[in-house]
Amino acid sequence: MKVRTRVAPSPTGDPHVGTAYMALFCLAFARQHGGQFILRIEDTDAARSTPESEQQILDSLRWLGLDWDEGPDVEGPFGPYRQSERVAQGLYQQYSDQLIENGHAFKCYCTSERLDEMRKAQTEKGEFAKYDGQCIHLSAADHAEHLKSETPFVVRMVIPTQGTCIVKDKLRDDIEIDWSQIDMQVLLKSDGNPTYHLAVVVDDHLMEITHIIRGEEWINSAPKHILLHQYLGWDMPELVHMPLLRNPDKSKLSKRKNPTSILFYQRMGFLPEAVLNYLGMLGWSMPDGEEKFSFQEMVDSFDIDRISLGAPVFDVDKLTWLNGRWLRESLSDDEFADRLVDWAYNRENLLKVIPLIRERVDVFTELAGKASFLLEGMPELTEADLQIKNLEPEDVLKILQFALWKSEALRTWERDLLNDLFMQLAEQMDRKVRDVLAPIFVAIAGSPVSPPLFDSMAILGPDMCRARLRHSINILGGVGKKKMKKLEKEFNALGR
Repeated sequence: MKVRTRVAPSPTGDPHVGTAYMALFCLAFARQHGGQFILRIEDTDAARSTPESEQQILDSLRWLGLDWDEGPDVEGPFGPYRQSERVAQGLYQQYSDQLIENGHAFKCYCTSERLDEMRKAQTEKGEFAKYDGQCIHLSAADHAEHLKSETPFVVRMVIPTQGTCIVKDKLRDDIEIDWSQIDMQVLLKSDGNPTYHLAVVVDDHLMEITHIIRGEEWINSAPKHILLHQYLGWDMPELVHMPLLRNPDKSKLSKRKNPTSILFYQRMGFLPEAVLNYLGMLGWSMPDGEEKFSFQEMVDSFDIDRISLGAPVFDVDKLTWLNGRWLRESLSDDEFADRLVDWAYNRENLLKVIPLIRERVDVFTELAGKASFLLEGMPELTEADLQIKNLEPEDVLKILQFALWKSEALRTWERDLLNDLFMQLAEQMDRKVRDVLAPIFVAIAGSPVSPPLFDSMAILGPDMCRARLRHSINILGGVGKKKMKKLEKEFNALGR
């Protein structure tokens, strides 16, 4: 059987463990069948996609050992492997035009104001909020008038008004979804860029994808994708919807409750083999029940029917335990030393740290104390450590939360940009810079005194810094839903 699987992340933020989770199962299935695994970058969200984020995705997947056969940096016969480059080739426009010509899609000129009013009225009546089809019945004369006046439009797909769609999933019984619950999906936006739904169908077909392994949150979108394949006369790939990773409280895995960036675990000193092992055991189990296994052992024993449909909990404590087994059972002393040097004590890292501490060091024995916070995970802090002179506890919590939100919006992580960011925050909060920076110093360094803050944050990287800010917020009791809404409103009022 010819097998081609793919993973298609968007370069709009930190590389997510959920991406690695899906990539692992795509790669394991492809390798089991001697097939190909493709990495495709879905970067049509030009406002949020960045080259830096794309590179982080590539680096993090490679760190885990998830190598692809074709991708943006591996030449293949089905490129380009960035959607933005495929947009430039006119691929999506071509199929959008074909769908319109065959009566399977239509131009919609409705304004956002009209759509908001329509959905509000439907909701008030207790109806399912979806497009009402107003523009589907426009005449040729109507379209000509809109063309003449250059009215902005989107392209929507035609959806049946009656009946059900049968979604066949390799892990589940047939899933029946009423067409009445499916919206007339926008396929092409007014700027000419495709939505996910058109792009993923076109790309999967042209790249000859045979099996789509993705999260179960996409089950409700499957009818649109099945219908588009039918409209375009293409065979539908087999679907495998994986259970979503969960926080310990069973909510969907999120950075507010768990570190979700792959690079965070790299920076924390986890072994890539252990992280990959843990992701594998979250959705699948070895026939003999052994929890510690290598990727090759997983491939050798892989059976897609053994994927569990339970709600897998991403538990950092369990991952830490498993990582400990890998350290003790799989590494010789020489290998342990090599990994330790590669992780923190390599020359490149030392050259970043030395300029920050050399003026404070008289003998080498002082080095460990001065640089320890750059090598540790979460600083050992108490509420007392976060009691800051001139600040009430509520103010400290607010500053840390605002600093976290500001840092999450920062696209490029550099010393000068960090300096500007927090100077701006102090000005927006109408506070002295030293008062705003004081709790941030403690959160990042574990003490009120450290090497230069912004230089240190640049070395630690965004994943570790954001995790330490969240850690300090949790030490102060965290932020409940009611308080969070209040802070979000106040933060938004600051301006960006």
